[in-house]
Amino acid sequence: MGSETTYENLEAFVNNVRANGRYSFSWQEVRQNFSISDKALNQSLFRLKKKNKIARIRKGFYAIIVPEYSKEGMIPPPLFIDDLMKSLGKSYYVGLFSAAALHGAAHQQPMEYYVITQKPALRNIRTNKLKINFFVKKKWPEQAIVQKKTDAGYMQVSSPELTAIDLLAYGDFGINRVLNVLEELSELMKPSDLFKIANNNVQTSTIQRLGYLIDKITGNKKLSESLKRVLKSRKIHPVPLLKNASNKGSLDTDWNVIINTDIYSDK
Repeated sequence: MGSETTYENLEAFVNNVRANGRYSFSWQEVRQNFSISDKALNQSLFRLKKKNKIARIRKGFYAIIVPEYSKEGMIPPPLFIDDLMKSLGKSYYVGLFSAAALHGAAHQQPMEYYVITQKPALRNIRTNKLKINFFVKKKWPEQAIVQKKTDAGYMQVSSPELTAIDLLAYGDFGINRVLNVLEELSELMKPSDLFKIANNNVQTSTIQRLGYLIDKITGNKKLSESLKRVLKSRKIHPVPLLKNASNKGSLDTDWNVIINTDIYSDK
């Protein structure tokens, strides 16, 4: 590129990004628009960070701190998550408790953000202002992903059915925390969609645990019957309700689930 820069300075570039409805940008974009050295560019980025105009999300990716979030020093992930994943060239969806909150099925907005993506795994983002957890999945059914509108455009979010399955498949979130979300999600789920998604490479043990909670705790028989249909063609073995814990407890013979923890609901 020639000696002329597209923008007078970095702040003008950032203002233009915002004028186009975006809240974030990548190092690559900056590099393409300025003919100065990498060192000079990094110094300009540092100055804007010091002014609380931008924040570094991860190496090579920055969020623009708009006035309404200047006190927090960070913008909410929905304003940049789609841009971030596009800049990394990775398929993704917002999932777990973050998806549940977007579907209105969380008692409070989670303090951490949850994103499912493909291998290779991404390092979690951990700062005093931002916590994003990345989980890996080999593939997922496209029909289980919904588009949610944000002020920055759209982002990919797991459907209520996929969200419920993921909550039992990933992590050790605490069964009662999951149950409280499931009770809300179960009102949004469709039996036919739950059957299709559960029948698509979902672990049998996950279906058993989810089936038990939906059947015996939330009492939604239509949803639990759709999971029973999936299990009809599978070999079933006893699984503990709480993963990575003792196998001692009573056995629920309907789902072959060992009740190895106390369950309670906020409702």
